Amino acid sequence: MTSDARQKAFETLLRERIAVIDGAMGSMVQTFGLDEAAFRGNRFADHHKDLQGNNELLSLTRADVIEQIHGDFFAAGADIAETNTFGANAVSQADYELADLDTLAYDLNFASAQLARRVADTWTEKTPDKPRFVAGAIGPTSKTLSLSPKVEDASFRDLTFDELEAAYAVQTRGLIDGGADVILVETIFDTLNAKAALVAVQRVFDEKNVRLPIMISVAITDASGRTLSGQTVEAYWRSMAHANPISIGVNCSLGATDMRPHVAELSRIADTRVSAYPNAGLPNAFGEYDERPEVTGELVGEFATSGLVNVVGGCCGTTPAHIAEIAKAVEGVAPREVPDFQGEAVSYFSGLEPLAIRPDSNFQM
Repeated sequence: MTSDARQKAFETLLRERIAVIDGAMGSMVQTFGLDEAAFRGNRFADHHKDLQGNNELLSLTRADVIEQIHGDFFAAGADIAETNTFGANAVSQADYELADLDTLAYDLNFASAQLARRVADTWTEKTPDKPRFVAGAIGPTSKTLSLSPKVEDASFRDLTFDELEAAYAVQTRGLIDGGADVILVETIFDTLNAKAALVAVQRVFDEKNVRLPIMISVAITDASGRTLSGQTVEAYWRSMAHANPISIGVNCSLGATDMRPHVAELSRIADTRVSAYPNAGLPNAFGEYDERPEVTGELVGEFATSGLVNVVGGCCGTTPAHIAEIAKAVEGVAPREVPDFQGEAVSYFSGLEPLAIRPDSNFQM
């Protein structure tokens, strides 16, 4: 299937039914019990810093593991596989002192997208009536542009917007060249970081004269209903709407029960598709996730039957068994109908909270 054909098939999928994205890459990697040597492989055998836990390297050093994980999620019913690239950028790789390897970030993204593409194409050949797709995953990094990491210096930043945007541009090039169908900017805790990613994505689109759909997903950090950098759900959407994403959503941080009100809020205000891929509940005292697949499936299934979502899946702690239950729960349920707000004469702005200005507003600066 050509890239153009896949784009048309992806649009058809979202139009006709609720799409299922895969589950947690990190949780699945842990089940393999890989040692330091597995992460190093030959390419990083002499690196001076421990690399165990740098899951993105496995696309180069243990491609068989990543391919198996993608295949297991597709077998469970996923339509979309996320590439193993959540931290595959120079900023995140600096934690392992790998940022100075000039081609590494590109190589990680290119190889990861190729792996996912190969598995997706294999499954599409098996089930031509259910084509499979690849979402190029772009994570938030461990840095924040909006907040200072130094309590004593509110103006300090670990990096600049331009530096982060440049790192994301390298990542985006690798994902596109490797065969991603969609760009997914996910687990956003700082909207300014996400802005850097979106600027990078659009710049690379212009460079390559291509346009892929963009999916965007935020992490709501606690019961306040705000991101780590302080935005409400609506302010987040108003900040992202200019990118014309094919979907806007919520993932990570919360289980389905606590995530539901935020998904419902997005469903009410967003004139694009809505995604939700929660954790398998909240972690226990050991950082593990105990929520059973059938429970997650039932909770996410209710999102669907209530008309809130167009794309569902799982984040931390979710396994192929969780995805199988989610896929079963949403099968045959109509996707959320995207509202049309084109007739509204309203200007929206956002900081930490949204501001709506209507023609009849008596608004003065």
